[in-house]
Amino acid sequence: MKTTATSSVLRPLVAALALAALALTSGCLALVVGAAAGAGATVAYTNGTLEGWLDAGFDRSLAATGKAVEQLGFVKIGENRDDVSTTVIARTAADKKIEIKLSHAGDRLTQVRIRAGLLGDKDLSQAVLGKIKGAL
Repeated sequence: MKTTATSSVLRPLVAALALAALALTSGCLALVVGAAAGAGATVAYTNGTLEGWLDAGFDRSLAATGKAVEQLGFVKIGENRDDVSTTVIARTAADKKIEIKLSHAGDRLTQVRIRAGLLGDKDLSQAVLGKIKGAL
């Protein structure tokens, strides 16, 4: 079969459109691709939860989270651990619940999810993430 100039141009275009459609329909894929492109640069706020990446190992990220909670004047009320993640639960002075979930993503990469309040508070979540990054 002969390849024409038109088909050699259309194949990459169709592939690019398919990848774009996949990225638009899959938020998780977009986050993973973004994390691979530049750890720490990708942050997404969906359904009341801020999701991002820390350019640090899990233990260092957990220590920075504890320091950030303290610096923000929050009261730590609990911590839930399993084999791959830890969730730190704290309360603000206004008694708003803050959940910070850290998950192992590699030797020097940690995924962080922050939810402030019942429905989410984007500004507060971003402030918490900023403090954690500052404590690294």
